[in-house]
Parts: sequence; structure tokens; C-alpha cells
Amino acid sequence: MKADPSLLATINSPQDLRRLSTSQLPRLAEEIRREIIETVSKNGGHLAPCLGVVELTLALHYVFNTPDDKLIWDVGHQAYAHKLLTGRRERFNTLRKHNGISGFPKRSESPYDAFDTGHSSTSISASLGISLAKSLKGDHHRAIAVIGDGSMTGGMAFEALNQAGHVDKNLIVVLNDNEMSISPNVGALSSFLSRKMTGRAVSRLKRDMEQFLKSFANVGENILQVLKKSEESIKGFFTPGMLFEALKFEYVGPIPGHQIDTLLETLQNVRDFSHGPVLIHVITTKGKGYRPAEENPGDYHGVGPFDIATGAPLPSAPSPPTYTKTFGNTIVQMADLDARIIAITAAMPAGTGLSTFARRFPDRFFDVGIAEQHAVTFAAGLATEGMLPVVAVYSTFLQRAMDQVIHDVCLPNLPVTFAIDRGGLVGDDGPTHHGVFDISFLRMIPNMVIMAPKDEEELQHMLYTAIHHPGPAAVRYPRGNGVGVKLSTKLMTFPIGKGELLREGDDLLILPVGNRVYSALAASEGLAKIGIQAAVINPRFIKPLDGDLICEWATRTGRVLTVEDNVRNGGFGSSVLELLAKRLTNHPITTRILGIPDRFVEHGSQEILYKNCGIDTPAITSAAIELMAVK
Repeated sequence: MKADPSLLATINSPQDLRRLSTSQLPRLAEEIRREIIETVSKNGGHLAPCLGVVELTLALHYVFNTPDDKLIWDVGHQAYAHKLLTGRRERFNTLRKHNGISGFPKRSESPYDAFDTGHSSTSISASLGISLAKSLKGDHHRAIAVIGDGSMTGGMAFEALNQAGHVDKNLIVVLNDNEMSISPNVGALSSFLSRKMTGRAVSRLKRDMEQFLKSFANVGENILQVLKKSEESIKGFFTPGMLFEALKFEYVGPIPGHQIDTLLETLQNVRDFSHGPVLIHVITTKGKGYRPAEENPGDYHGVGPFDIATGAPLPSAPSPPTYTKTFGNTIVQMADLDARIIAITAAMPAGTGLSTFARRFPDRFFDVGIAEQHAVTFAAGLATEGMLPVVAVYSTFLQRAMDQVIHDVCLPNLPVTFAIDRGGLVGDDGPTHHGVFDISFLRMIPNMVIMAPKDEEELQHMLYTAIHHPGPAAVRYPRGNGVGVKLSTKLMTFPIGKGELLREGDDLLILPVGNRVYSALAASEGLAKIGIQAAVINPRFIKPLDGDLICEWATRTGRVLTVEDNVRNGGFGSSVLELLAKRLTNHPITTRILGIPDRFVEHGSQEILYKNCGIDTPAITSAAIELMAVK
């Protein structure tokens, strides 16, 4: 018997989708799920969140006239079905590959990607801006924000809701409620949005309340009549609707997110009959349609290549522990000895390596939700009472809390430690996730100490140093595995602002920082074979610099080459130039800075990106040879 032809193969745009009958959409949903699972199993990516919104994505594109109606995905972790339906099906196998399609919505990639996303809680603000602009232009098309319940914990989402209710424009917010962000959601808001208040439960509650009130002769009937004057007042009081209605949104839901007929009917009604801001509360299952992801959605939020049959990661060669794991083990070791140490994360206990700490010290672990600004000021408050808080955060997300770092931590000079994971180029997640700005934006702040380890063993000691420093301190370390050095069993503090000389040489000085140190050492060995003797210093401290050591060897060699996994503008190399200009006014030094160029870096493997940005071993070698040719 001949197999049925693929429906997905016929879809090159939402216009093609709208030609299908509604009865064909469930079958298309299953085909999309298979395509997502097969591609992510090879390329890695965000699996569980994308599987959870397949029916919702189909319904949105089926009902609304995209791209004239603008669809904005919060964070963008859930946009794979959207990409398959909007002209990128044939290139979907290049997902997250270098020169392939992005894992996130990207305006330069498709007119259906209405807004570049990658960080959470931005969709309502962007959608409101789009909606207001359309209104000013006389354009009556809609803006639709799709935001997860995890992203709804971000304060920016509520700032946008507050304004949206005030300006009263035709904005639609779809709340994708799966009780998960990357890790299980925390906080009062998450409990408030809990799916336990289903439509059936609300109806039963309403019925029981009516019977209860009727049991009171006259008085009960009078109360009931007052309540009935306000449509759905009982439901509104006992469901999340009361929160959003207080913000002047029309609240619809909660509705099942995997029943296409219900989704279509609801979206059509909102499209045709609603005016002003509307919030549609949709209940979905993260990982829907793939049992391992449904059972462990947190583990399958973002995955590497895996075996579809078992869900297990594909086997790889033994490798050293990751920097993240080293951090997690080290902070547990320190917390065993010091009850003042407190760990804080913004919705990423597993991603930042704090899962073990959370189990061992539940009273000293705080997941504050997607709220980096709050995390930093919360830590500052703890520090004023003698605690030693550690804020574990990805570099790219620390950007969201700049004012709090400056005003609430560094200005009062409080002992808060920032464990900055994913410092530098992170790979396939691309420009929204590369942590290539932290050196530049942190080193300008008074009182801040900044360190970067050359390996996982040095990371341990830097964390110990940071926690015992009496002011703000940051340790930035890269994504991925360490270099495989033996780890010390006893932790020690490094003298603040002191580097280490790794190799002597009279021809030039190479100053690599953090994960560029071993690449620079390899370059120095290659240079020695062609007669160029390069001194190599591991600065350890980005701020304060070891001025004496650096200036001594800069004077001796007359040439300085800096290397960093950070933007060149205002980064480590800039700080070295400032030092030389201040200290060596009578000793002209020839210099060159290697680092991330003044552009946003595409997605691709770390190795490819190091090469493209000119900071790998061959690039360091070439730059050193060129520097030697300068008279």
C-alpha cells in the first residue's frame, strides 16, 4: 500500500497552511514533531519547548494573516515549528549550524520573524510597540506575543502589561503555560498561574458556591444576584483572570493547548470580536509527543545530539569536567565549611551547576526566577547582613542587571561574588548568547575585581579568592570542558592583582586572558621553532592588572600582543594599552589587540568562531609574526 504523501512537504508558507482543511492539521502537527525530533537529535537545540507549541503555532498561523499580522516569540526557544511553516523547511537541517538557519527568530532571516529574540520577557514590550506603530499608521493588523509562564516572571513583562492596559490598543498576548522555563518555575506568580485551576475545576467551584449561597434563605440569594451582575465574577476571583483583568486585559482561558479545534475557535473569536488588549491563557505540555522529553522536560530543554529511540546523548570520547561542573563542585566544597555562603540563580539551577548545592543546602539556595535585576539586588541585601552571596549567571544574562551591579553592589562595595558562566563565544546559540561584553562593561565599574581562569584548577582558587574578597568580585569562565588538569584538594586565595609568568622570551610579550592562555602557549611553542621567543604571562586578574609584571616584560621585549575572548572595544587589551600609556611614557611599545571584532558574531561551533574571530592558535601565531615585522 502506497504511503500517504507528506503534508509538511507541501508547506512553504502560511498561505499553503491555510489551504489545508482543519481536519488535516493534527496529522501535520505529528509530521512537524517528527521533523523537529530528527533534526535536533543530529544538531542539538531546544527540543522540549518546541514540541510543546506545535498545535499552538499551527493555529496562530492558520488564523492570523502573518506576516502582516506580527507574531513575536518570547525568548525564541519555541520557534522551530514556526520556522518550518515559514519558508525554511528545506534548510531546516542546517539549524544552528554555521552558515545555517538560526535557532532563534531573526528578522534578517525571514519576514515572518517580526522581532529578534533570545532573552526572555521582551515579547510584550516589542508587541506593544509594533501595535502602537500600526495604530499610528492606520494599519489594523494585529501584533501577537507568545510568552511562556517562566518568562512572565520577568519584571519587564509586567511593565509592558501595565502600559498595554493603559493605552488600550489591539494587542494579543498568548500565555503559553507549561509550568516550566528551563527549570521548574518558582515563586508566587508561578503558583498563581498553575494549571490546577482548569476550566472544569472552576465550573465545579462556581456550581458549589452557588449551592452554598442558596442554602442561606434570602441573604444567600441576594449575594448571588450581586455576583451574577458581574459576568464571570466568581471565575475571575478564583483564577489568574483577576490579575490580568486588573491590568485591563480581557482574559480568555485557560484553554487546552493541544486541541487544535479549540485553539482555532478561540483565536478566531479573539481576532473577530475582541477590541483592546487580550490575554489568552493556553495550557501546554513541554516535550509533547516525545516521551523522554515529556517525562524530563528540564533535561530536554536544550540538548546536544541524542539517540531518538532511547533519548540518551550520543556517546562521545571521555573529556574533562566542564567549567560549570567544576564551579558547582567547588561552591559545595566551600559551603560545607562556611555557612555564610549563599547561592543564587535566575531560573537556571542546572545550567549554572547549582543542582547539587540546591539539594545539599536548600535553605541557602535561591532560584529567583527569570529576574536577573532582582537577583543582584537581593544578593546585595544579603551581603549587608554578613552573608557571602554568589550570583551564578550566564554572561549574556548579566547584561540585564547592569544598573544593579553598579548601584546596589559596587557603589556600596558589598562582598557579592559573580560566577559568570559562558564568558566568551558560546557556539551554536549565536549572537544573543555569546558572552563577549562582560569584560568591557564590568571593568569600568569602581570597586569591581575581575578574574578569568586559564583552566578548571585555577577556577577553583579564583572562586575561593572572590568569596573571601571584602568587596565585589567576578570570575568569568567559558562554556564547555576544562583542559584536563589535576584539581587541587585544598583551595587557596590568589593575591589580588597578581599574574603569573608562564614562559620567558625576549622578542615579544603575549598576554592572553582566560581560555586563550593555552592557545597562546601553543602559539609560543610554534614561534620558538622559527626563532621567535615569546614571553607569555597569564594575567589572572583583568582588574586590577599586575602592572609591575606586565610593564617589566613589555619594556624588555618592546612588543605586546593581547588576546581575549571578549570584544576588543573597551576589553582586556584596552586596559593593557591604558596601563602602558600611563606607566611607560618613555618606552615606546608596539602593540596589537586580538579579540572579538566590532560586530555581532554568527552562530557556529566554538572552534569555527575562534578561527573566524582571529583568536585561535594559528591567528595568534600570525599576529605575532606580523608584530615582529614592525620596526
